[in-house]
Formats: sequence, structure tokens, C-alpha cells
Amino acid sequence: MSQNGPYPGQSWPSGGPDQPYSEPSDPWVGQAQDIPQQAFAPPPEWQKPEWKKPPARRGFAMGATVAALSVLIGGGVATAAWFTLGGKKEPSAAGPVATAPAPPGIRPQPSADARFAAKGQCVRNEGSNTEPKLRIVVCTANTYEILKRIDGRTTGEKDAVRKCETVPKYTKWYYYDTEYDDVDFVLCLREYEPV
Repeated sequence: MSQNGPYPGQSWPSGGPDQPYSEPSDPWVGQAQDIPQQAFAPPPEWQKPEWKKPPARRGFAMGATVAALSVLIGGGVATAAWFTLGGKKEPSAAGPVATAPAPPGIRPQPSADARFAAKGQCVRNEGSNTEPKLRIVVCTANTYEILKRIDGRTTGEKDAVRKCETVPKYTKWYYYDTEYDDVDFVLCLREYEPV
């Protein structure tokens, strides 16, 4: 069965399938060509409207400004409230704790590290001469008494010697130098002599 032929039961118009194909005829051939040509004019409502600038959106800018200021002011109030209310501590339910006063002449030691040493205390070198590690100890034999503590920036051995040379009876010095000049110090020492 042919895909291009007539359906079953139909016959080929005017002949058979072997006839050559010819172009279909134009149905308008021979008709009068007197079609009037009219100019098309669109109705007035179809005319291009005049463009007008849209009104400024002042409401958006004002709203954004108000929102930003609200956040900043609210954050400031919240921060102030946090500092004000967070700094207060509630009293304990147990009440005040009684402590016995320290006996006169004995100071509590916050640390045995030489960084906390003061004039009149003694230290012992628990390191070596090249890498000393001073510890605050009770004044006994083989310890060094602190004659003077000089806080502030130090630049090393020569600076420590220069600072201690005016201290009477000093025999040794120790300096602590870091990148933070406000914690630097020099200790002017002498060997402890029991009285």
C-alpha cells in the first residue's frame, strides 16, 4: 500500500498513480484586479501616548532610613541595658562569708613566679646562669634578697647593670624583657645574709 496514494476505496483522480505531478492551478487567475487600495489610519486611541516621568519613590528611601535608624537605636538601647543589668550580681543566699584577717607582716603570695616579686622578698634561681628561672622563696641561705624592683621597659644586660649600679650593696641583677614593655622589669639583688 502506498503512503502517498489515495485511501483504500478511493481512486486516483483523473488517472493513475503513474501520471506526472503538475502544479495546482491558481483559483484567482482571471479575476478582476480592481481591489481598491486604501490608506490605513489607526484610530486616535491607538496613537502613541506621551511619556511622562514616573513620580519619585520617596516613600522607599524614607522607609529604609527609618528602618536603619531603628536598628541602630534599638541596638544601642539593648547594649546599654545589657551592661546596666548584667553588671549587677545578685546577693548570695548564704549571706556574707567571714574570713580571718591575715597576721601582720605576712603577705599572701599570688604566685611564686619572679614576675610578682617585690622589694624585701627573696628569690632562688631554679634554672641555670644562662637561662635563669627565679622563684619567690622564704629568705634562707643560698637565696637572693631583692633590694629594688624597677618596672618599665628594659633592653637587656647593659640596661639592667646601668639601672642597678646606683643601688647600694647589690651583687646580682635580673631582668625580664618581653615584647610588651609595660610588663618588663629589673631586679637588683644581693646574696641573702641572715641577721
